[in-house]
Amino acid sequence: MKVILYFCTELEPKTFMNNIKYPLLTSPIQLGKVTFRNRIFSAPMGATDITADCCPGPRTQGFYELRAKGGAAAVTVSELVVHPDTDGSHMLHLDLETVGCLAAHTFVADAIRRHGAVPSIELSHSGQYAGTYMSDKNKKQSLNQWGPSDGVRPDGRPVKALSKEQIADIVKTYGEKAALCKRAGYEMIMVHAGHGWLLHQFLSPYLNHRTDEYGGSLENRVRIVREVLASVRNAVGEGFPVEVRLSGSELFDGGYDIDDGIKIAQAVEEYVDLIHVSAGSYQFGFFNTTPPMFDEHGVNVWLAAEIKKHVKKPVATIGALSDPGQMERIIAEGKADVVYMARQLLADPFHPQKVMAGQEDRIVKCLRCYTCMAERPVTFTRRCAVNPLIGRENEGMEILPARQSKKVMVVGAGVAGLKAAVTAAQRGHKVILCEKTDKAGGILKSEQAIPFKYEMYELGVVLERQARDEDVEIRLNTTVTPEYVEKEGVDALILAVGSTPLVPPIPGIDSDNVIVVNDYYLNKDKVGDSVVVLGGGLAGCECAIHLGMEGKKVELVEMRDTLAADCNIRQRPILMRKVDEFSTAHTGYVGQRITADGVVCKDKDGNEVLVPGKTVVCALGQRANRADVEALRRCAPFVREVGDCVRPANITKAIYEAYHAALDI
Repeated sequence: MKVILYFCTELEPKTFMNNIKYPLLTSPIQLGKVTFRNRIFSAPMGATDITADCCPGPRTQGFYELRAKGGAAAVTVSELVVHPDTDGSHMLHLDLETVGCLAAHTFVADAIRRHGAVPSIELSHSGQYAGTYMSDKNKKQSLNQWGPSDGVRPDGRPVKALSKEQIADIVKTYGEKAALCKRAGYEMIMVHAGHGWLLHQFLSPYLNHRTDEYGGSLENRVRIVREVLASVRNAVGEGFPVEVRLSGSELFDGGYDIDDGIKIAQAVEEYVDLIHVSAGSYQFGFFNTTPPMFDEHGVNVWLAAEIKKHVKKPVATIGALSDPGQMERIIAEGKADVVYMARQLLADPFHPQKVMAGQEDRIVKCLRCYTCMAERPVTFTRRCAVNPLIGRENEGMEILPARQSKKVMVVGAGVAGLKAAVTAAQRGHKVILCEKTDKAGGILKSEQAIPFKYEMYELGVVLERQARDEDVEIRLNTTVTPEYVEKEGVDALILAVGSTPLVPPIPGIDSDNVIVVNDYYLNKDKVGDSVVVLGGGLAGCECAIHLGMEGKKVELVEMRDTLAADCNIRQRPILMRKVDEFSTAHTGYVGQRITADGVVCKDKDGNEVLVPGKTVVCALGQRANRADVEALRRCAPFVREVGDCVRPANITKAIYEAYHAALDI
């Protein structure tokens, strides 16, 4: 284990501070009577394991603790349902009747605080979206969906209007839950009044059609939010930080716009210490709230910037932020006082610590692939494509040194090979990483030419930097044979030899107008104004979108009836919208031959159809390099296969397998 000590006794504190690259982002901020160590806050993200009686489980404690350990100034636990009688969502509860519930929350708050972060918790009510997070979706049928007005949800379920008596009870309960949270050790309260949940439903003219004092004018629609915040403030007292989370705009026709967002913020600021400005509404999807890879970074910052011009309290912003330089500029330009991140702190929980240390080139960027969000409805757990610890933090947050250092050879320097090499070296093994080409990165190198996938390319770059930091010996232009392994005398062999593009033997496939998608970054200047993308899997769809964004006429051809069947359930709806926007898709078409004018296909009825395009991009998938595996799989006492050479899949699988293979040595 390497221990590096930094001695700064000869430096004056002022001199040291002047050398910090991001002085505003790393400076403290005081909210109420609490000082936060920097301006990087960890946004609310749903708990990992929630018990049957809605208490935080042990994995939840580790889930939030890791971001505190990584240097975030505040870590917000999400979401505490304040009024279970009218909100059946299976999210966190806090009461004194459930045995162990208060203690479980106390352990979570303690775990965050012991690393120097401020433990915060989000108080919420789902309103008409009660049951959203229930594992048994059929139980939604037995729930009453409550909202400001009678109506029907987009999925057809009826919504009942809350009575004034119910509203009063909900307002009172917000205060009661805030007091319990303070008792449990949370040191900040966030009231969720955005994203389409109950308080936002009252704010929205699209959903709120009441004719009493809680509906109609903006003053009336904001009334319940003011009452809730007053209830919370009375419960926790002055000086205890209270934060409100708002959507600066609903961003759809019929919803409120930024002008109303400003007025809402002004109406509630007297009760709060921080105004957290997000965007969008669950009513029309989460895409504005959680921006996809196709959006620019910081796409929603303008909402916070506009609101900040009209309020006196500090303002926080959020939305696809990962670059410290951009976040420093946001604060420097007066657009916000605090920067929140959610998915980025899953990808790299130590992002804030790396910023403080001036190691921003070692930050692992979020891919915005929605793996983290897609895992929730599928398995009700957490997972991150680039961080194998997420959701499994209590299995060990530290990479412990091996009992005995061994000589390890990793074959293949793609994402799996790099991750395996880094992890093995961190355990104290002597690691040799062999790559048959002249550059590390594997298939990730091909992503550098597609702007919205550039973080995938950067992942390979950062992993290579990490490998060199850990003294991994990287041998490029090196083909590994059984004789080569025997000569090195290694104790362990990790095979990460990847996959090869599938290129079918159809007539014309070798023509000059054909480019394999993996090689697009080397041949992008050869692509004409009209393109046929042959293959409608995830890679083909993303390539088609990119080419369409560049102004090319794109035809997308897929032999199956479904496009992007390999895409996760959260990303796929967004992907399909972009495919429709930037290309013309043909499903059930089988490529027969390639000509100078495009691809001749056979449709479902057996008819030949020419799909026109001067350039053809072949994106028909990958085949595992099993022959390379079979040649080497018996060449060391310990051999493990990881990544695409096992079965072509995705970055998530490659990272996870590689990490654990290295831990097993």
